[in-house]
Amino acid sequence: MLRIILFAIVVIILVLVVPRLSGSRAAPAIGSVAPDFILQSQDGSNVSLNNYRGSWVVLYFYPKDQTPGCTREAHNFQIDQAKYVERNAVVLGVSIDSVDSHKKFCAKEGLNFKLLADRDGNVSKAYGSLTNLGVVRFASRHTFIIGPTGKIAKAYTSVDPAQHSGEVLTALDKLRKE
Repeated sequence: MLRIILFAIVVIILVLVVPRLSGSRAAPAIGSVAPDFILQSQDGSNVSLNNYRGSWVVLYFYPKDQTPGCTREAHNFQIDQAKYVERNAVVLGVSIDSVDSHKKFCAKEGLNFKLLADRDGNVSKAYGSLTNLGVVRFASRHTFIIGPTGKIAKAYTSVDPAQHSGEVLTALDKLRKE
């Protein structure tokens, strides 16, 4: 029983304290200009956020290719691609995985939207989404809806991968009416 309690304490510390010490910046504020970037996608092309001015952008950060939660989240974004197109929105996924890892993930899972390789973690950090535990670094599961003018319209820092795409579509409908 004591082992279980100690394990629970360690997990709580890792979840609550260590990410705060990781050096990650705060997420950009709603209404602020979204930090621009240029990252490579799974097809090797360079993608800049500025290329999508005039469109809504769903910029989602996720921890790791080929993991259960990340795969579920990506599948749901893929299933809903036509709904995003109807709303003049593009989905861009970001993790610190390599271009090659993204390419394999897209091929295996049938994904046709852009996954961007943030190998140095600078973009994840700029969006307050980098978790650095020393020997382990990953992008935290966060999503930002960026409006056609390039400003942050909505941010999610607590995401349920199974429900998230529907939640984002609902938010896009509301934001487009405002």
